[in-house]
Amino acid sequence: MRYEGRVFRPPSEAYSLIVQVTIGCSHNGCTFCDMYKEKQFHLRKLEDVLEDFILARRAYSHIERIFLADGDALMRRTEDLAIILQHIRDTIPECTRVTSYGSPKSILTKTPEQLALLRSLGLKMIYLGLESGCDDVLTHVNKGVTVDEIVRAGQMVKDAGMKLSVTAINGLGGTELWREHALGTADAFSRMKPDYIGLLTLMFEGGTPLQKEWEAGKFQLLTAPQVAQETLLMLEHIDSEGSIFRSNHASNYLSLKGTLNRDRDALCNTLRRALDGELGYKSEYYRAL
Repeated sequence: MRYEGRVFRPPSEAYSLIVQVTIGCSHNGCTFCDMYKEKQFHLRKLEDVLEDFILARRAYSHIERIFLADGDALMRRTEDLAIILQHIRDTIPECTRVTSYGSPKSILTKTPEQLALLRSLGLKMIYLGLESGCDDVLTHVNKGVTVDEIVRAGQMVKDAGMKLSVTAINGLGGTELWREHALGTADAFSRMKPDYIGLLTLMFEGGTPLQKEWEAGKFQLLTAPQVAQETLLMLEHIDSEGSIFRSNHASNYLSLKGTLNRDRDALCNTLRRALDGELGYKSEYYRAL
């Protein structure tokens, strides 16, 4: 396949065909993130995108899942996306799932009818970054949108019949805003009720602006027990019946998985056991993004 620069995808898309529909991230300003920094956001030529699927068809006899990269495929015009999705249907008819990242701003540019059209053509799930449910945290990390805008975008995705996978980042509020971050994020998840909830834990790579704040002593990272305390507070306040919860990313100090609200007590008890010293935390050596 033909790729421009580094390519990123959600962990659950490890076995998906990845085709770049856009290059880079339309916002590309979050101070905690080093993804796409070497790229200027732009749309790939439609004919090049379509040709990639033909090349994939020639190379692979069976393609079940497709992920539309880069960081914000929904920034393309709905008409272009409809052509791409129909082309997938025609070229790779055995494909059962097409997914993509979607920024809050790109989702909010679509009408409910446009999102429903994309769903009818095979776009099954959108990955949305909440990061934090606290506006002060979002402002600090230059997310570029408010909590209410993110929640509204997530609700639009679900209303269109797509599945919604939402991620947040433990520790993003630092020691100063950890409580507001935990409670606000729980509230945002409860309002969206995503199909999938994923938690990562903040760590630094690539010399991000937030890392430089930390190096200058202006931002304090949470310790592993503090992350556990924050996660516990968050889980205690989430009401998102049926959401599949995962906190098993390589960046996490503890591996947690279950289904809300059914498994919330068990998840909380695991965190309490860690806080009581009955369970160990992952070594920094083994953490990764």
